Amino acid sequence: MSRPETGRKAPRSKGVDGWLLSAPALILLIVAASGPLLIVAIYSVLEKGDYSGVRWILSGEGWFRVLFERDIFDQTISLADANLSIFWRSIKLSIATTIITFGFGLPTAWFIATRPARSRAFWLFLITVPFWTNLLIRTFAIMEVIRNQGILNTFLTHFGLISEPIQILYTDTAVLIGMTYVYLPLMVLPLYAAIDRFDFRLIEAGYDLYASRWQVLRGVILPIIKPGIVAGSILVFIPSLGAYVTPRVLGGGKNMMIGNFIELQFGQGQNWPLGAALSTLLLLVVLVSLIVYTRVSSKDNTNG
Repeated sequence: MSRPETGRKAPRSKGVDGWLLSAPALILLIVAASGPLLIVAIYSVLEKGDYSGVRWILSGEGWFRVLFERDIFDQTISLADANLSIFWRSIKLSIATTIITFGFGLPTAWFIATRPARSRAFWLFLITVPFWTNLLIRTFAIMEVIRNQGILNTFLTHFGLISEPIQILYTDTAVLIGMTYVYLPLMVLPLYAAIDRFDFRLIEAGYDLYASRWQVLRGVILPIIKPGIVAGSILVFIPSLGAYVTPRVLGGGKNMMIGNFIELQFGQGQNWPLGAALSTLLLLVVLVSLIVYTRVSSKDNTNG
């Protein structure tokens, strides 16, 4: 009768090994990412401190002041017009940035995808070059172009197209131009990835069926590259909504967006609960956007 082998460990399931291997990354994700977000969420339901910080007393004042304000004399409640104006400006500029980057990004991505295979890498390299430079430096570069004595106004004045400089800097238009320039590559790359997999024989089939160019674009090209459009829109809309540097430099102090408003509450405003509530609200908007993206993408996946 043979003796059982000693020193041999029972085999473990692959699931257990997978959890053990991913444990360091999960711990880091929970501590470094989820932990700060949880702290911000807790701060949003606490009472404002006397000078800064918070007092550990449950209060909904932070969330209340997101949309409403109280009169300092009779305590009447009214809508926070300044807050709503900032929210509307942020959403408006983010949507406009997404639309404009799509308008420029689609022809650019189509041009790159239709180049010979050996030259596509060069054009993609040019698209990614701006990422090599700090965001602040790129924003100051745009500032030098659109300021009153900048390149644009100097060019227009030199050729007699305008008699005096156009005031672009410190306006919503300046913020829109800056964000379009900064986030354009984030729209081009997903569109290129979608167009690169496009079967161009479908366009020929559309023309053979006497479809116009607009009908081919609307009925053939756009539906097929829809995942790239949605991905690019999400990649542009989300960072635009929380942008801080570009509105701060190009918009000045009076054309702030949500990111600048949040920084103001944690800084000069010394209202941490309100800043935390705004941060949490921004996070929820981003989460909803990602859920919409996931649902739209899942509809395009025939395998579910």
